[in-house]
Amino acid sequence: MLLVYLVFAMSTASAKQRFSSLSLDPAVLANLDQLGYQYMTPIQEQALPSVLQGSDVIGKARTGSGKTATFGLGIVHHLQVERYRVQSLVLCPTRELADQVAGEIRRLARSIHNIKVLTLCGGMPFGPQVGSLEHGAHIVVGTPGRIEEHVRKGNLQLDQVQMLVLDEADRMLDMGFKESLDAIIADIPSQRQTLLFSATFPAAIANMAGNMMRKPVTIEVAENHSKQTIDQTLYKLDDELSRVDGVQLLLQEYEPESCVVFCNTKRETQLVADELHAAGFVALALHGDLEQKQRSQTLVQFANKSATVLVATDVAARGLDIDNVDLVINYQIARELEVHVHRIGRTGRAGATGKACTLFNDKESYKVELLESYLEQSLPSKPLPAKHLLRRAAYLPAMATIQIGGGKKQKVRPGDIVGALTGEQGIKGDQIGKIQVGEQWAYVAVEADVLRTALNKLGNGKIKGRNFKVRKLH
Repeated sequence: MLLVYLVFAMSTASAKQRFSSLSLDPAVLANLDQLGYQYMTPIQEQALPSVLQGSDVIGKARTGSGKTATFGLGIVHHLQVERYRVQSLVLCPTRELADQVAGEIRRLARSIHNIKVLTLCGGMPFGPQVGSLEHGAHIVVGTPGRIEEHVRKGNLQLDQVQMLVLDEADRMLDMGFKESLDAIIADIPSQRQTLLFSATFPAAIANMAGNMMRKPVTIEVAENHSKQTIDQTLYKLDDELSRVDGVQLLLQEYEPESCVVFCNTKRETQLVADELHAAGFVALALHGDLEQKQRSQTLVQFANKSATVLVATDVAARGLDIDNVDLVINYQIARELEVHVHRIGRTGRAGATGKACTLFNDKESYKVELLESYLEQSLPSKPLPAKHLLRRAAYLPAMATIQIGGGKKQKVRPGDIVGALTGEQGIKGDQIGKIQVGEQWAYVAVEADVLRTALNKLGNGKIKGRNFKVRKLH
């Protein structure tokens, strides 16, 4: 099968195109303007015309590039609301990404009435999903394992699907979803539009594209981070320092509000998180062996700034919408040099400045040379900060997270939580951080120095006229 490769080197000097230049419904364009979406990102500028024309498209771009809006607008553009059937299916590797994608599609489609978007993911009760499917949907977003299960049991009909989207396709293969993907794709009509988005393009992705797509246009957006945006520095370990010591020194030197430490294996990830925790840091691990509840709580705490350090594998961190990361530390040089670009791309996003530090030893000097050759730039090397910093007490995050034992099912809303916290003898509104409300729970971040007052206020008071269990999330 012919693959057409279009590689675009996007310079910062190139003129940005407006969404208004696209052949979108006026109501959709008005909604985009209200959302603050005026200028397209490189992936949107190059892929959207083909997506709107109905072509199969492969988009090679990292998380944060605007790819969700790229395929989301395509879904909204081609949808026929009067046909109450599943017309678009979006497959994602994780529940977190699926939730983000579904939320973005709903935002993009809010100017069009009666569109139903349904999320089907593992780690969630199966029965309520069956009930939701019985009521029908236009768009389904989900993880391959759970989607395949619903298809196999006859709960989900895919015979009317006109658009199939595979988001973070490389990661779905990394996680072992190939058989599920094959089973799902076999159940979808061959006459469809297929969009495949992937941060990397290994042989397995090329084979998948060749088998399931029709003359796809491939858009590859260059990911050259400017030196002005991300400050990259190498740090050589001496014989007296362990890698964890090196991480601690960098944390004490820079004191980032949020830092992601990347490790190459799940075992190392948990080990580093445990050692940092023992040293006094609020550090959490994120890897494939965690249960869904642990993953969710870890991401809540990191996103709301009540955990300073997220220690993660590349696979676990891919596809997560993590903003405003001050520092990235590479515990080792990534096994695949392309992955290094994705790692450091977690910082310095949306025009902000960021810092990336990479640890290496004598035996890995050749990897440094390979990395510099791949990046086509020489990376500065500095000695690690003074060892006496290891004796300094670990700095703590400014926020803490409270878990509330009630959520959407109990009609709890963010405003109710704010009201309960700021009532008589409560805390100030500006001492409240991020609030997230799930089906059966809610999390609220508060400044650490008012944690006890906030716990007492929520524990002894009422939300929506009810008492809920509350606790500090560790």
